[in-house]
Amino acid sequence: MPNQDFQAVMSVLQDYFEGLHQANTKKLSRICAEELVLSSPNLRRTRKEWFELINSRPIPQDEGHPFNYKILSIDVIGDQAMAKLYCPLLGHRYIDFIGLLKENQQWKIVNKMYCEDVTTH
Repeated sequence: MPNQDFQAVMSVLQDYFEGLHQANTKKLSRICAEELVLSSPNLRRTRKEWFELINSRPIPQDEGHPFNYKILSIDVIGDQAMAKLYCPLLGHRYIDFIGLLKENQQWKIVNKMYCEDVTTH
């Protein structure tokens, strides 16, 4: 069911936003594959390295940052999906490109590429 898959991907992305905003690595671990790789120009991180960073930085929700995350686009084709997201986080405006795969009837994030947004909103 394509519509079911689209809704499932949107649910994963909502959990992603909440996990970032709350610095909740338990929530993020449920939606991120073990082999997740974060990539940015001249930077690579494993899921473990990313979670350590999240656990050591200020928590956006506790710092009073507004919850202004946005889904800019989603493409779902079969058991693969790609999402482009706007993620304002701790004074930065990031654009995240999130790759997801459906395996064992469950959607998980397998790849994250991100950069600072240099456009105006």
